[in-house]
Amino acid sequence: MNNLIIKHILVILSILILGGCAAAHVAISKKDLDVQTRTSTAVFIEPVARAKRTVYLDVKSGVMEFDRRDFKALLVNNFKEFNDSGYTIVDDPETAQFQMILYVLNLEKASPTAAQAALGQGYSSGAIAAGAAVGAIGNSSNRYRGAAAGGVLAGAADFLLGSAVKDVTFMLVIDVQIKERARDGVIVRKDSQVDSKISDSGSSRQTYSEVSNRKEYRTRIVTTANQVNLKLEEAKPLMFKKTAYAMAGFF
Repeated sequence: MNNLIIKHILVILSILILGGCAAAHVAISKKDLDVQTRTSTAVFIEPVARAKRTVYLDVKSGVMEFDRRDFKALLVNNFKEFNDSGYTIVDDPETAQFQMILYVLNLEKASPTAAQAALGQGYSSGAIAAGAAVGAIGNSSNRYRGAAAGGVLAGAADFLLGSAVKDVTFMLVIDVQIKERARDGVIVRKDSQVDSKISDSGSSRQTYSEVSNRKEYRTRIVTTANQVNLKLEEAKPLMFKKTAYAMAGFF
């Protein structure tokens, strides 16, 4: 029994030493806020006369933490400050040459792999699962001994996870749809197919066609913010600014 206790103590000490080294490395390497914005697909807007460089903006969100009014105001300011082609935001969707509709899917903690997966999926207006994985340590040779060791190691792991140094990443996912008024004489036909699951044993498919005078572009923007001990309120200003800058750059 004494040998078993000594082994457990040595294991805990090893974990604490390694954890301390890892925590120090994270604290140093992630001390500065790093915000990255990526677009799943490039959007190429056709050039139009200066009189037609108008954009109607509609921001939709299913995320409580996302402030639509602040983001919309920031995007309007970005059009004024960074767009050197003369595009302006207008209030009338019928007269605007372009309509840009945004839908915010996620603004939450995530892993870098989750952010990459969200970007790879591209525009879909579907839910994105970020989530987190939790591992377990077990010993099948003796269930009582395994339970004791597991409890000790779990306690050590809890200590590390609850320590003062945490590598935190937040992810913002926005689907973007841009509709452009077609030139006179051009008719746009859109064929769509919608598949939906109606029960565990069946699904439904809808197909329809429509004619309009607007062409559509679709893409997804994923913005990540990473820093040690990062809080969402600290990350949002720069995340919103870089995302808005990317959207203003479409025009």
